[in-house]
Amino acid sequence: MPTTASSQPASTLKHLPFVRLAFRPFFLLAALFSVASMLVWLAFWHGNTLLRPYGGLIFWHQHEMLFGFAAAVVAGFLLTAVRNWTGLPSLSGGPLLALVGLWLLGRLLMAFPMALPGWLVLMVDLAFLPVVAIVMAKLVITAKRWRNLIFIPVLALFAMANLAMHLGLMNGNAELIRQAAYLAVLLITLLMTVVGGRVIAMFTANRLGRPKPAPIPVLEGVTLASTAGVVLLQLAIMLGVAVPTMLMGGAMVLAALANTLRMARWGGLHSWREPLLWGLHGSYAFIPLGLVMWVLALMRLMRTELAIHALSIGRMGVMMLAMMARVSLGHTGRPIRALPGIGVALGLMLIAAVMRSAMLALFPQITHWAYTLSIIFWCLAYVIFLVHYTLPLMQARVDGQEVREC
Repeated sequence: MPTTASSQPASTLKHLPFVRLAFRPFFLLAALFSVASMLVWLAFWHGNTLLRPYGGLIFWHQHEMLFGFAAAVVAGFLLTAVRNWTGLPSLSGGPLLALVGLWLLGRLLMAFPMALPGWLVLMVDLAFLPVVAIVMAKLVITAKRWRNLIFIPVLALFAMANLAMHLGLMNGNAELIRQAAYLAVLLITLLMTVVGGRVIAMFTANRLGRPKPAPIPVLEGVTLASTAGVVLLQLAIMLGVAVPTMLMGGAMVLAALANTLRMARWGGLHSWREPLLWGLHGSYAFIPLGLVMWVLALMRLMRTELAIHALSIGRMGVMMLAMMARVSLGHTGRPIRALPGIGVALGLMLIAAVMRSAMLALFPQITHWAYTLSIIFWCLAYVIFLVHYTLPLMQARVDGQEVREC
């Protein structure tokens, strides 16, 4: 009897729709968090301090968009996708709720440090990504799906970048903070390169009824190797190695060219009627654009932060919105079609990305308006997502096939 009684709450918790799969809580909370953080950042940009977070608002904005918002979306996607990749049950119920709680605690302490020692904030915030990596590794190794092991070192390096940002803050090393943030941006770019290569061509072919182009092994290899090479060079820079500018620039040019050729084969020009498709293609286009802008920054022809925002808003913000919109439909048993306003949301994000990167490079005199409008457009885009998806993410599948989520 005691065994039955004690297991009942766990069983009940496991079958609550909100904690059946990781995409549900993490997509919803990431969208909410991004809107709230961007509104705080907008107020700061206009001279109003609404928050006194750990490390100050500039550090907090950089850190939380990468290790708060982006990390949550990455965790939600990977811990959901790994179930399909391995055929094994992924995190759900109480363990998933505990992981969500760990992420929330990190966000709470970063926003309201309450005079706690820096090492405690660091330990709580740093714990999230290693736990995600361990769960992923256990499932991938158990199922022997070795091609998916690529995500484990990427998550480990992502956690290392997080650690470096904290150590830079604690030691007053602004350069370490900057280079660690750059590494995090490039790691997310690498993740999007891997995931985009797996799903964008397939989604496009399936939706448009077109044959999926067969991958060209050499092109795939060069694309992934060159993008990973850029990441490794940035890791070396973060660790204090003097990497020649020509070497980093050459690697970025190669990665930009390879990603462009790869993307051109996916049929993006035929997807203009489907927001969930052109959103993905448009976001992927910011990978080569951001890398080329970064090369121009290495040549001192523009500011590096413009390239960073091409990759963070254009590639990260747009692709995550498009992926969340699509994955949330498929995994809640709904038809995969763009809901009203989603095309507007994706369009706003793409405009925000162009304004905050390429347009500012050409017209730096509109910096104030570009910053303001890009923040507002981000908030509007993710509010549209929340309007459509809050209830579906909290409710059971509409097709009644709950076993697919357990």
